[in-house]
Amino acid sequence: MIPFTKMHGAGNDYIYVDCFALPAPGNLPDLARAVSDRHFGVGADGLILICPTDVDEADVEMRMFNADGSSSEMCGNGIRCVAKYVYDHGIKRSETLRIASAGKVYELQLSVKGGKVDQVRVDMGEPVLKAEAIPTTLGGDPVADVTLTLPGRDMTVTCLSMGNPHCVAFVEEATDELVLGIGPLVEQDRHFPNRVNVEFVEVLSRSAVRQRTWERGSGETLACGTGASAVCVAGVLTGRTDRKITVHLLGGDLQLDWNKTDNHVYMTGPAAEIFSGEWP
Repeated sequence: MIPFTKMHGAGNDYIYVDCFALPAPGNLPDLARAVSDRHFGVGADGLILICPTDVDEADVEMRMFNADGSSSEMCGNGIRCVAKYVYDHGIKRSETLRIASAGKVYELQLSVKGGKVDQVRVDMGEPVLKAEAIPTTLGGDPVADVTLTLPGRDMTVTCLSMGNPHCVAFVEEATDELVLGIGPLVEQDRHFPNRVNVEFVEVLSRSAVRQRTWERGSGETLACGTGASAVCVAGVLTGRTDRKITVHLLGGDLQLDWNKTDNHVYMTGPAAEIFSGEWP
């Protein structure tokens, strides 16, 4: 039996396994696909392991798998939930945590109420704007408001990495036709050698946007933290939004700040524990 806890950040839900308590399970891609299945499994956007780490400056390590079993470098909503689990379950009772993911260390500030974490601020680091580092073969430096040609249509997109690759399209309305129809085509497009997460964004004002995301390896999710961070940067690069914005997602709101002083993106949002159980 594998003990697990289901958690979500603004509706972006994952199954979490505490590898401080037990060794990491085997065959993780198969496990991620099984537990994530919303009909025959627990149901989630993926699987996240909370692990001891050899990285000196980190308190814990996060390992992430998408619903299709593929591994991912980073999840902004997921890392907030890792921080909540670490604090609430006594792995480390500190309101400042450093969590490693795919070789990079992120600093998180925890807001605690009644002995439990309810909000977390994450230093997402500097956005990666060089095309070859995103990676994408689309031209531009940065890759801002460039044309992506798809079967039957062209799209204007802005691309960057927030630890994982993103393609942001500002649209009048983020319809099902775009998100569910065009999202998978962009994810798999030949210009993105590692595939890509796709954001469809309606600009409401200089300080607010509405976002829907087609996530690489998981499909549409209720929220995407790295995606919201990418949207914040893309809005500034293309002159559409200010550096501080509220991002309205299907599962809730996130606060974003692309800080001009240190060039880091800061994301603040909720983290919630849903239930625990055992996977046979």
